[in-house]
Amino acid sequence: MSKIRTLIIDDEAPIRELISGILENYSEQTEVVGTADGVKTGLEAIRQLNPQLVLLDVNLTDGTGFDVLRQLDEVKFAVIFITAYEKYAVKAFRFSAVDYIMKPVNIDELITAIDKAVEMMEGKTLNQQLKSFFDNMNSKPEDKKIVLKDSKSIYIVKVADIIRCEADHNYTTFFLTNGNQIVVSKTLKEYEELLSDFRFLRTHQSHLININHIISFEKNEGGYLKMEDGSSVPVSKRKKDELMDFFDKL
Repeated sequence: MSKIRTLIIDDEAPIRELISGILENYSEQTEVVGTADGVKTGLEAIRQLNPQLVLLDVNLTDGTGFDVLRQLDEVKFAVIFITAYEKYAVKAFRFSAVDYIMKPVNIDELITAIDKAVEMMEGKTLNQQLKSFFDNMNSKPEDKKIVLKDSKSIYIVKVADIIRCEADHNYTTFFLTNGNQIVVSKTLKEYEELLSDFRFLRTHQSHLININHIISFEKNEGGYLKMEDGSSVPVSKRKKDELMDFFDKL
């Protein structure tokens, strides 16, 4: 099996050297075919070297990694973003299921990201994910979209169309306003954190609900919520006060 042609675009020479060394010593799947430090040099390298994988820094000498991708008619390679800690950017990556690693670069995290990138190359879903990412960068909160992936498909879903999420061990089921259900192999805790800014509330160990889709709160028998999809969602004793505080603020 031929190795994956890999290009590193980062404005810091020590980072480029570090990543090259990690891949040379720890990754049997990749071959570094070149490096670049900016938008202009990055685009030239992409066109000349035809990489299959690009490790792309967010902040470059003459722009951003996003500028590189926007100037391409089609992204024909897998991308792993490299970023210093920026809460907004990281959340945007996670919303769109786009792979990223943090600086300082960690060997295990980089190799894990490489493995995921190989799967992405086989699935050919990156252009959809990047479109979602760029749309989210420019959209209002009520228009935000999240990328959900099951074993067969990728779905781009408006956050406002999610009625509720339900946990089943390491799987989470999304219940949507159109009646569809999407099961993804991630824990509910991950989505609780991701959706915390969008009026989602964890009412129970196994349930995360969109406040905007509540019909009523039934206080008897410990309490449960009636949702727009006809479901009844339990409210734990610990979460009942938090829910009541929310109702008081409305």
